[in-house]
Amino acid sequence: RSREVGERRRDEEIRPPGRAGSLRTSEPAIGPEMTRTRKPASSPDFESASPTLDFERSAGFPSLRVIGVDEVGRGCLAGPVVAAAVRLPADWDLPRKRLLRLHPEIADITDSKRMTPKRRSELAPWIRERVAAFGIGHATVEEIDRLNIYHASHLAMKRAADSLGDYDRVLVDGNVVPAHFRDDGGSRAIAIVKGDLRSLSIACASVVAKVFRDGWMAELAREYPGYGLEVHQGYATPMHRSALKEIGACVLHRRSFSRVRAALG
Repeated sequence: RSREVGERRRDEEIRPPGRAGSLRTSEPAIGPEMTRTRKPASSPDFESASPTLDFERSAGFPSLRVIGVDEVGRGCLAGPVVAAAVRLPADWDLPRKRLLRLHPEIADITDSKRMTPKRRSELAPWIRERVAAFGIGHATVEEIDRLNIYHASHLAMKRAADSLGDYDRVLVDGNVVPAHFRDDGGSRAIAIVKGDLRSLSIACASVVAKVFRDGWMAELAREYPGYGLEVHQGYATPMHRSALKEIGACVLHRRSFSRVRAALG
C-alpha cells in the first residue's frame, strides 16, 4: 500500500509492523552530528501559549534548514511508535499576526493531544500541503521490545528526520536529544520540554505523526479485530485491557510492557 507524502507528492511504502523503516519525502539526508543542548522554558506559562517560531529562529531559521521532530504512540500497549519531522517554509518567517492573517489555520496548530480528532484530521493534510518538507518514520513492535520504548522512540525520530532530506538543525520534543542525532555527523540539536506546545515545527510534526499513526492503527484493526484498535489506537484504555484479558495478546502487542505480559500470564 502507498501514500503520497511531502511537497513532492511521492508514493511511499508503508512498511508493516514487522519491518523497520521510514517514509521518504525527499532525497536522503546528509546526517549531521547533533550536540546535546537544552533550553529552559521561555516563560512559566508556556503551556497556555501557542507554538511560535522563536526556537526555529534561534536555531537559524529561515537561513538554515531547521526541522521539528515529534513522536506518537510511546505509551501504547500495541503497535509501532511513529515520528514525524517537519521543515517549515521560509516565507512563514513573518510577525505572528501577519502570518495568521495569511494562514489562519496556524492558530489551531498545537500539541496534537490537545486537539479534537476532527480538527487534527483537517489540519494534517493542510500541514503536509504547505510545509517545505516532511518525513515519517517508525520503530516496529519487535524493535520496541528489543531496545525498550525509550530508545525505539528515538530511533523513529531519527528515521523521520532522515526520510525528510537534508537539514542543518533539529528541534526535538522532550528533555533529551536522541543519541542518534548526537552521533551522526555535524550540526546541533535542541531538546525542548513541551516542544509541541512551544515550537511551531514540532507542533506540526505532532499533528502529522498522530493522524498518520491513527490511520495506520485503524487499518491494523481490520487485520486484528476484537481489540478496538480503531478506537483507542493501542493505548491502555479499559476497552483494550479487557480485550487483552479475554482474547490475549496478538503480534501487535509489546511484550516488554508489563500489562501485556500480565495478559499473557
